[in-house]
Amino acid sequence: MNDRDQVLHRVRSATASRARGEYPLWDDVLVHSRAIRDSDDPPALFAAKFEAVGGRLAHDAAAVTAALKEATSKRGYVDPALQPLVGDALGGFTLDTTFDRARVDEYAFGVTRATAGIAESGSLLITGDDTASRLGALAPWIHIAVLERANIVRTIPDAIALLGPQTNALFVTGPSKTADVEGILIKGVHGPGVQICWLV
Repeated sequence: MNDRDQVLHRVRSATASRARGEYPLWDDVLVHSRAIRDSDDPPALFAAKFEAVGGRLAHDAAAVTAALKEATSKRGYVDPALQPLVGDALGGFTLDTTFDRARVDEYAFGVTRATAGIAESGSLLITGDDTASRLGALAPWIHIAVLERANIVRTIPDAIALLGPQTNALFVTGPSKTADVEGILIKGVHGPGVQICWLV
C-alpha cells in the first residue's frame, strides 16, 4: 500500500462510524432574486446567467466542435456514458473514456455530465453519481458539461435538494478564476479556463 492509500485508508476508517448530519433547513418560499421571481422560463434565465459568469453555451455538436478549435491538442476525455452522443460530433479527436492520470497534460478537453443547471446563478451542479471522473471536469483547460434542459432548476436550494446522500458535489459557476494576485483576474488557475455547457 503506497502513502496515498494509507492516508485514505486511515481517513475512511476514522469516519466510517460517524453518521452524516442532516442538511440545514431553509425557507424555500423566499424570493431569491428578482430574476427568479419574474422568470417563467428557467432554461432561458440559466442561459443568460451562465454566459454572464463567463460560460459558453453550445446548443448542438457544431457549436462544440467550433469551440474546440482553440484546443491545444486533439486528445480529450469523454465520460463513457456520453460516448454515443459525443463520438460522432468529435470525429477528428482522440477520445479516451478512461481518464489516464499519466496523460493529464495531453487532455485538451474533458466532456462530463452535469447533474443540474441552476437558473438563479448560472451554475452547474456536478456530482460523483453522474460523473465518471471528476478529474475529467477539473484538469483539462476546456470543460464541456452536457446538461439536459429538463435538469435545469430554478434556485440553489432546489439544487441542494437533489443531493440526497451524495458525498461528492461541485457547484461550477463559469470558468475557474481568481484575482488574488494584485487584483488581476486570471482564468484557469484552479480548474478549466474555458467552461462550456452543451444543452441537449
